[in-house]
Amino acid sequence: MGQRVLLIEDEPNIIEAIRFILSRDGWTVETHADGATAVAAVERKRPDVIILDVMLPNKSGFEILRELRDMADHATRPVLMLTARGQKKDRDMAEAAGVSHFMTKPFSNTEMLEVVRRLAAEAPENPMDTSHG
Repeated sequence: MGQRVLLIEDEPNIIEAIRFILSRDGWTVETHADGATAVAAVERKRPDVIILDVMLPNKSGFEILRELRDMADHATRPVLMLTARGQKKDRDMAEAAGVSHFMTKPFSNTEMLEVVRRLAAEAPENPMDTSHG
C-alpha cells in the first residue's frame, strides 16, 4: 500500500495501539506529540491521512485543524479527529473546523482501520488510488 499516516497524539498507549493496528495493514505510521509544532510536522511529512487528538500539549487539535484547513496544501487532506470527550459540542466544533471524520476513544481496531482506509481512498489528491473499490 505504501501510504503514510501522521498520528498527532500524546498518549503512549493510544500511539502504540494505532501504530500496531495500521502497520499490520501496511501503513507507515509516524507520530508527533506536541500541538505547538504539529502544523510544521504535517508540512514536513505530508502524510496521506492525519489522525489528530483533540487534547494536546501547547495547542488543541481544533486549532491545528483550523490552521491546516486555511493552508492550500492541506485544505482537503483527510483528518480523523480523536477525542476522549465525545460530547456533541466537540463534534460540532470539529465539523465547523473541517474535520473529515470524528471518532471517540476508546475505539475498536476494526473501526480505526476502516475509517483510515476510507479516508485515504476518498482523498482528492491521492495519486496512489488507481482502483475503484
